[in-house]
This record gives sequence, C-alpha cells and structure tokens, in this order.
Amino acid sequence: MGRPRTHDEALRRTLLRLAATVVCEGGVHALSLRRLASDAGTSTTAIYSLFGNKAGLVHGVFQDAAKRLSDHLAAVENTDDPAEDVVRLGLAYREYALANPQLYAIMFSDRFTELDLSTEQKDEAAETFEHLVAAIRRAQADGRFKPAPVEHVAISCWGMAHGLVSLELSESIPPGLDLAAGYEDALRSVVAGWLN
Repeated sequence: MGRPRTHDEALRRTLLRLAATVVCEGGVHALSLRRLASDAGTSTTAIYSLFGNKAGLVHGVFQDAAKRLSDHLAAVENTDDPAEDVVRLGLAYREYALANPQLYAIMFSDRFTELDLSTEQKDEAAETFEHLVAAIRRAQADGRFKPAPVEHVAISCWGMAHGLVSLELSESIPPGLDLAAGYEDALRSVVAGWLN
C-alpha cells in the first residue's frame, strides 16, 4: 500500500486561490511562499513540487484565472440569435467577475503588469476574447450585424462590459446610481448600434 499523495489537485487549487488573493491585494512582491504554505497547511516543498518556484506559482495563478474565465464564457451556449449571444456573453462576463473578483483583478488590473508573462501566456489570456469574437463573426455572417471590422465591434462590446464591471467592482459609482440594474440595458444598447 503506497503512501497517500499529499501534493494533489485539491492542494494545488487551494494554493492558487490563496496566492491569487495575496497578489490581488498586495501585488506579486507581497507573495511569500513560506507564508502561503503556512496558510494552506502545507510545506514550501509542496509548492515547489506543484509549481517549480514562485514564478511558476504566479504564472499558474494567471493561467488559472484566464482558464476559468474562458471556461465560464464557453459555457454560454449558442442560440439561433448570435446578436443575443453577444449580450449573453456580456452577462456571463459580469457574473464571472462578481463571483471571482480576485481572479478578475489578476487578469485586468495593474497586477497583470507585474506578472512578467510569456508570449504564450498572453496568448492564452487573449483566447478569452475569442468567445466574443466568434459570436460577432456569426452575427455578421447571419446578416444581424453591420459589416465592420470584427475587432471594432468586439472592442466596443467588451469595452462597455469591462468598464461597467470594473466600476462596479471598485465601487466607483456615484451614490444612488444602480449600475447593476442598467448593465444589461447598456450592453443591449451597444449591440443595437451594430445591428443591420
């Protein structure tokens, strides 16, 4: 009978979650492997076994954030109306960000610039954008959207969603303004502007 494996996927997920919180709140320089191991109830040996080193852990945090967002957007099933699918992707984007504020911040705040990502990792992050691009291409192919550069349509839709979500998460909203109530209307207004 072999010894139980202690450096498993559950520990990996715990370390990623705790590390994301530290990096989100204090930046990469605030991440101490010794402290992280203590908080996770494990050893630094486990961290090195799972991630190689601190840089591997930090890159793992970013990759985890990108994969989770991509998976969440991929779960939005296509309908017969690709223009409506663009709105649904915007709603899913907000849903993800509100449920995972630390992971969202890892990808889209100034913490991103501290990570010193490889080109491959940046490409992985950019793949999250492809879900929106694919829906826009379908909308154009179906004649629902105006024939315009896909990137222009995508950046306007994503910019609206990202801007409003970022305002909501940072609580940079004037008193009395219910951003959540107007979020879907704002998305629909942008999408309506591209309709044929």
